[in-house]
Amino acid sequence: MKGHPMIVLSNVKKLYDGTAGTAAAVHEGVDVWVDGGTIEAVKPHEAHPSHGRDVCRVDCSSLTVTPGLIDCHGHVTVLGVRDEDLAAMNGPAGMLYTERILYATLVHGGVTTVRDVGGATHVVKRLVEEGLLIGPRLKIAICMLSTTGGHADFRGTDRCHEAVSRLWPPGPGRPSSIVDGPWECRKRVREIAACGGDLVKICTSPGVVSPSDKLEHRDLTQAEIEAICDEAAGRGMMVAAHAHSRRGIALAIDCGVQDIQHVSFLDEALAEKAYVKGCTVTPTSWINYELLRAEDLSASVVEKVEQVTRVHAEAVRIAQKSGLTMIAGTDSIFPHMHGRNYMEMVSLVKDGLTPLAAWYSGTGLAAERIEQHDAGKLLPGYRADFLLCRGDVIADPHLLDEGVLAEVVKDGVGYRGYLNGLPQKTFRSGVRELLATPPSD
Repeated sequence: MKGHPMIVLSNVKKLYDGTAGTAAAVHEGVDVWVDGGTIEAVKPHEAHPSHGRDVCRVDCSSLTVTPGLIDCHGHVTVLGVRDEDLAAMNGPAGMLYTERILYATLVHGGVTTVRDVGGATHVVKRLVEEGLLIGPRLKIAICMLSTTGGHADFRGTDRCHEAVSRLWPPGPGRPSSIVDGPWECRKRVREIAACGGDLVKICTSPGVVSPSDKLEHRDLTQAEIEAICDEAAGRGMMVAAHAHSRRGIALAIDCGVQDIQHVSFLDEALAEKAYVKGCTVTPTSWINYELLRAEDLSASVVEKVEQVTRVHAEAVRIAQKSGLTMIAGTDSIFPHMHGRNYMEMVSLVKDGLTPLAAWYSGTGLAAERIEQHDAGKLLPGYRADFLLCRGDVIADPHLLDEGVLAEVVKDGVGYRGYLNGLPQKTFRSGVRELLATPPSD
């Protein structure tokens, strides 16, 4: 970073490097050398360092350091699922709400990379890359493909809207999420690729909060899923599938989907099949606990919430016992979830993972599986994305919800103004306070 000396996080009390879900990835009393936006070295603390370089040393002897978090199931444009929420996020002020969500996700949630699996367009991704929006870097699916009447078809409570889906309606940079038939599926994948998508998100089963479907029904057909997977493979794009039901999970596995999300009704046989195929699982545990607390849900949605929450924790345990690769994703669809993304790790621990396994699922392993190969680990040559905390969040991720997050660093720049000597993102007067306001009332 031009104009800045080498930064050394000196004598870090405890560091998790993101390379594994075991104690081998935890270190004490180390120095982290940061050159601009890149990690140069992580090595044992030098009590009496040489003075041959222009170095700024930051005392971290009381701090815990981890990689920045990777959220593998984000929705940075979503304010909620009520009619008024959909109207607001698709209205003239939609980008302003997105700006606040992005800010909260990075600065309060500690997330430096998000795989957005529905909503964000390439314009949003580019504005973050150019520094015009403050937020985590993005991998984008743009749409969430389902059939007419499927999980992406939000017609509202009266089901009489002239536009088929109000969830992510088609517009500049975003084709329709509604597809029917194999050839329309192929065309939509081509459109997503043309609009700058990094991956394809599909629904192989119905969803919990969508108003027109039931969990035991089918969404896309096998022919449609096979067409999507074939077309995506031809463009070097991975496919991630929303899949709650056994039927939906089986279809995803059989058709070549790489990442299966939610997996509420996963059983041992399906887990074994997914393991043999090398599938990744994104359980999205936290959203299930939040749905139990949600108000203003329709009776049909409440029924589906109850169905899913009865079995989901067991599905996570089955996936873990089967050796499936699990990565962390929040499915943040309520305003209060943005900026508390670390709660997915807390929820995974509640569902049976060790704290270190949960950290791995939200850092190094997550980065590998979403193909962000330069992030998620505190190793030489990786991006300087890290969190500095005033408590042992490695042993207890829940401390992040108790205010111990001191600084969030993305590409070598701090966003919370905590450490002297570390390059900081500067804000015009009042802008930081404005962005820190919750995304909606």
